[in-house]
Amino acid sequence: MISMKRLATSSALVLAFAVPAKAQDMDYELINNSGATLMEFYSSPADVGVWEDDILGADVLPDGSRASVTIADGRAQCDYDLRLVFDDGEVLEDTVNICELGSYTIN
Repeated sequence: MISMKRLATSSALVLAFAVPAKAQDMDYELINNSGATLMEFYSSPADVGVWEDDILGADVLPDGSRASVTIADGRAQCDYDLRLVFDDGEVLEDTVNICELGSYTIN
């Protein structure tokens, strides 16, 4: 079950820059202030309907850490679904516009 606190606060996005929708690499910073270790992180185009590979792979993102995320899939789409899986078993899903996303903070 998704924690209502985490769900409500995870949507706090910091818009650092706007990029026109072109087929180019999209970069943003993922900030984990959730109190838990992020074990898996998926970012897939919203219209795909399936989760693509875990971006973290064998790595994890401990609480209080940040990581740079680059989406280099050649798509011109801006709306991406995010799926975050934490070490306590909690799962958070969200949809964001990565063309306007400078950072994504998980609280």
